[in-house]
Amino acid sequence: MSGLVIPISDPGALDPDRVGPKAANLAALTRAGLPTPGGFCITADAYRLQLREMDLERAALRFADADVIERRRISVEMRLGLYEKTIAPQILEPAIESWRAQRAESGQPGVVRSSALIEDRAGAKFAGQFESFMGLCSEADFTTALRACWAALWTTNVRRYMDNNDLTPGETAMSVLVQPLVPALVSGGGLSKTAEDEMLISATWGLGTAIAQGDVVPDRVIVSRDLTVCEVQAGRKDHSDHCHHHGRSEPRAVPEVLAGEPCLNDAQTLELGRHLLAAEAMMGHPVEIEWAMDDRGIKLLQVRPLDVAEASVPDAIWEGRPGLRGHPAGVGWGAGRAVIVECECQLSQVGPGDVLVTRIAGPALSHILPRVSGVVAELGGSTSHLASLARERGIPMVLGALNATSRIPNGSLVAVDGVAGIVRWMHDDAGGGSLSPGRLTD
Repeated sequence: MSGLVIPISDPGALDPDRVGPKAANLAALTRAGLPTPGGFCITADAYRLQLREMDLERAALRFADADVIERRRISVEMRLGLYEKTIAPQILEPAIESWRAQRAESGQPGVVRSSALIEDRAGAKFAGQFESFMGLCSEADFTTALRACWAALWTTNVRRYMDNNDLTPGETAMSVLVQPLVPALVSGGGLSKTAEDEMLISATWGLGTAIAQGDVVPDRVIVSRDLTVCEVQAGRKDHSDHCHHHGRSEPRAVPEVLAGEPCLNDAQTLELGRHLLAAEAMMGHPVEIEWAMDDRGIKLLQVRPLDVAEASVPDAIWEGRPGLRGHPAGVGWGAGRAVIVECECQLSQVGPGDVLVTRIAGPALSHILPRVSGVVAELGGSTSHLASLARERGIPMVLGALNATSRIPNGSLVAVDGVAGIVRWMHDDAGGGSLSPGRLTD
């Protein structure tokens, strides 16, 4: 392989400035003997070379000092160039060779994932902001996905996220991680440490996209750090995602008998617990993982730093208020006016300090996090992409709160406990307690 395309087992793949923290962390897991799908990286130097070949390197460097209109023009120019112009042969030839070898060895379709140099770092995880493609079989689909991952650095959502973190796309680069698909029977995420000094594992049937995008309420399993299963809360998993060719996942209805049944047995849960502890020891701090299990066993797909919050003590005024329990998915404690949002077109109604109450909390909502005091959603779990972004920003969030949009009165005063996973409310004119005490429900 050329220096622009390297296997995940290559020592060079341990360098986050070469392949991005996402790929480098996965390479470290692989070298530590933890189970991963393997794969190869198209390095950040390949991205830089492609910009030079397209004569767009100067435009990228102008971005930081440009005004708003010029930044938009540069972003469009960059995306069009990365999609339409010929890929440099120094990149394309070794990339295609590696793709063919991986397809032949694994017998599986491919997965192509962005691995930007600025993501999966403390304070800027970019969870769900870049691109991932699954189920790719043809070389044409592979090269299209490669282009899309490069261009993802210049999308509106990513630039908005960068603005909130004092970053610009012209001062960084994009690596791309290519792996064989894990045909998952069960997938999920995990946190190596919670505020209660326990581990948390989430799980759903099929691919993990349903959890990452906040489309289901996954199982929530609490494991002690001495590897004892403490609690199993079965989720509401009415559908599962499965791979479909050309980079799309396809939802399938889950039989009613399985929708509310746990996906993992104790042995599988404890294996994940051991992997969480090993990953934490390897990285030297608490971690968040994504994983998938096929008929051959569990594979770790990603590991990133984890922000751990201390439990908050709520004000006594909230004791006895009506409440819902869900999955703790952020940090800390926050209160504000509840704004029920049933469509993205209503997001403009959410003002500074409000609490967003919605059905699905996907990573596309990341741009609203800087202005809210909390988020409550009917679907999702503690390891969704938006939950990771909320922990990063210190936003309390409760996901998987059943019937939240119909139970919580629009305009009421809401308190969100992102550590305990409880949301309570009272009418904003209730003062010190004119509401009757309510029952806390699951």
